[in-house]
Amino acid sequence: MSLPIVAPPLLNAVQAEFLLGPVAINMASRDKDGFPSLSRCHGCLVSPDRREVVVFVSRSRTDPLLRDLANGAPVAVVFCRPLTHETLQLKGVRARLRQLELDEWERMRAAGRAFAAESLALGFPDYFSNLIMASSSTEATAVVFTPVAVFEQTPGPKAGTRLEPRS
Repeated sequence: MSLPIVAPPLLNAVQAEFLLGPVAINMASRDKDGFPSLSRCHGCLVSPDRREVVVFVSRSRTDPLLRDLANGAPVAVVFCRPLTHETLQLKGVRARLRQLELDEWERMRAAGRAFAAESLALGFPDYFSNLIMASSSTEATAVVFTPVAVFEQTPGPKAGTRLEPRS
């Protein structure tokens, strides 16, 4: 009897750590006619085996995106560090929606604080990041997906390069 071959996760440990921030996160999908839907996100978690990513979004600001994802549309998420413009894009075939777990609320708030600190370091006023992250303090939903592709999107000659799994 042979054992099934298990492919390594697409994300390596360094990439998984990068996704946790401080980063600006944007998620996009599309409806059945190809019309795009998108939202700013409020932090994320990566599963211990690096095979799943959980991204936090505002329910009230994200109705079209959540509807498209609930209908089975694909998902793309971009993670960009404002200070350096280092950027990764993850794509998933399908996502599932669920309520945030208790510890995820604090993770989301911590991501907001890290984003605010990064924005302040770039010279943006307090109200800038507070406005962007405002809904994360009262309501949110979790979008869970398995990355099927990872792309380098940092501006420069390697932008758009598909990254292969490595440890």
